[in-house]
Amino acid sequence: MNGELDGRTILVTGAGSGIGFAYAEVSARNGAALVLIDRDADGVEAKAAELRAGGTEVATFTADISDPAQVDAVFDEIEARFEVDGAFLNAGVNGTVSSRLPEGHIDVTSREIWHRVMGINLDGFFYTLQRTAGMMKPRRRGTIVVTGSTAGTRVEPLVGYAYVASKHAVHAVSRQAALELSQYGIRVNVIAPGSFRTNIAGPGPAPADKVEMWNRGIPLGRHGQTDELQELALLLISETRSTFMTGGVYVADGGASVLTQITTDLL
Repeated sequence: MNGELDGRTILVTGAGSGIGFAYAEVSARNGAALVLIDRDADGVEAKAAELRAGGTEVATFTADISDPAQVDAVFDEIEARFEVDGAFLNAGVNGTVSSRLPEGHIDVTSREIWHRVMGINLDGFFYTLQRTAGMMKPRRRGTIVVTGSTAGTRVEPLVGYAYVASKHAVHAVSRQAALELSQYGIRVNVIAPGSFRTNIAGPGPAPADKVEMWNRGIPLGRHGQTDELQELALLLISETRSTFMTGGVYVADGGASVLTQITTDLL
């Protein structure tokens, strides 16, 4: 443990698995105390136990972030108990159908799925951003790192309409927040992952044919591993190493963004 985050308290939403846990893990490894939020109480507590075994101070909270009442209840308690120095606002879902498939076409896309995905990815993100900013503004310092997506930087037909819409909006809200909060010494940046091995589309391994289809569109030829985001996350959450970085969207996608649809089809 090199102590870069010694004395800091880092909040992570969606911390019970995948990218959120990777953020928690690198924060713990660098000396931070942690406040972890996830809708899966057992899952986040199991991950917290792993971190506590290594000597990290960890508090866990359970909330469905699409419910503003649950968000407020959890953040009221967090604000009363902790001084949060940095936050990874990571919670999100996919659950959408590729617009390349007939059931994912615009005229038949499920409105129920639309509202569920937007409720978590956009509304829930906004609620947690509001409360995080509200905790940091009086202290006039803090770092916020948001999990966006390459689907928020371009057209992405391999995921559905709701996911693309939510992530474009998340990027826009994050950048606007960076502009406003800069006057309070608070920096806001976005990490935009491409294809990573997580549980965002559901538990268990993805079908091999689907993985192969995605890999054809990645110049490095594979999905990313969540630990490959940790050094970027540490850089952005740091109060000493990224002090002139705010409002940025930092892509980690194995080179997929440099491909056009024509080149993808030729691979």
